[in-house]
Amino acid sequence: MVPTKRWQLQEAKNKLSQVAEEAVTYGPQIITKRGQDAVVLISRAEYDRLTAPRTRFVQFLKASPLAGSGLIAERDPSPGRTASL
Repeated sequence: MVPTKRWQLQEAKNKLSQVAEEAVTYGPQIITKRGQDAVVLISRAEYDRLTAPRTRFVQFLKASPLAGSGLIAERDPSPGRTASL
């Protein structure tokens, strides 16, 4: 994997097709403005991954391969140990 590349703004403007292709192929590309990181160009696939709705925990458990397996997970009902404060 090629490390993330930094592009000066003017160079990124002149080589936008190359910057976009490298974002798709190698990952995020950083565009700098006046020597400071200003913009990150990412692929659509990475954007979709980052903005996908989060699965709720209950939905996650229901989608688990263990759902419906009969596995019983019980919590120990004891109050635990006492501590002096």
